[in-house]
Parts: sequence; C-alpha cells; structure tokens
Amino acid sequence: MQATGELIRMMNYVDDIAATVRRIHVGISGMTPEERKRLADYMRSSEPSFVKTLEMLDKG
Repeated sequence: MQATGELIRMMNYVDDIAATVRRIHVGISGMTPEERKRLADYMRSSEPSFVKTLEMLDKG
C-alpha cells in the first residue's frame, strides 16, 4: 500500500515524539524521586495524551 503525504508527515511526527521520549529517558537517571514523580504526573495530565491518540486510531 502506498503512503500518502499526510501519512508520511504523521509518521515523521511519531519519530519526533520517539526522539523526545528518548531524551526524557536519558534525563530520568539524574532526577530526584520528587522530580520523577512531578514529571510523571505532568505527562499523565498532558492533553491530548499519546495513549488516547492510540485509542482513537484503534477505534477507526
């Protein structure tokens, strides 16, 4: 199946998200437990969330 320009653009966004998550992952080791908790809470409350977006994709 051939990919449209829009699909390729969206896939590039996912690559950008993955690069950001890798940066976060590397930085976690230098954080205090309080900072890790605060970051986790912040990530959970972000909208739209990555998990909710995946759910939308799965529903069609």
